[in-house]
Amino acid sequence: MVASANLTVTAPAPAEITRFVAGRTGTPLGVDDATPKVVVRPGVTIVVLLADVHAARNEDALTVKSPAFRMPLTIKTDSPDDPGCKCTDGTTVYAGHTALRPDLPAGTYRITVTSHHGQNTSTAELKVAGPPEGRSRPWLITGAVVLVLAGAGFTIRRSRRSKNVTPAP
Repeated sequence: MVASANLTVTAPAPAEITRFVAGRTGTPLGVDDATPKVVVRPGVTIVVLLADVHAARNEDALTVKSPAFRMPLTIKTDSPDDPGCKCTDGTTVYAGHTALRPDLPAGTYRITVTSHHGQNTSTAELKVAGPPEGRSRPWLITGAVVLVLAGAGFTIRRSRRSKNVTPAP
């Protein structure tokens, strides 16, 4: 006896990226706040989010690369960085965070992700401007130097005065 069965093979759907955005951690990543409208400072931590209507099977993580990053970033499904968007359209959301290089000059930097097991490449832009995050303010350094010099001057002056005083007989 020979058994037979019908087998239907369906080709995977092509990627349908509805959002590929990056922004500062803790800020909305919606359409109005999406790259390239967002401007971030060097050294900040950003969240990168990609939403794909037709995510590839068995692809739970993607690698994002950019010259603005210290190293490549892995974004994942079910990430704690997922902002909890209301993706009721069946979209698969990949998210993750990374720190930007603190030495970035102002400019626009390309971010690139490859999905669908190497078959789809998506790009977005990230605008960087302003002083690096976490650097102390110039006025703070100047103020500290002035205080140290004033203290040193006061000490030297006091020392000279005490040398010029002669003890009473």
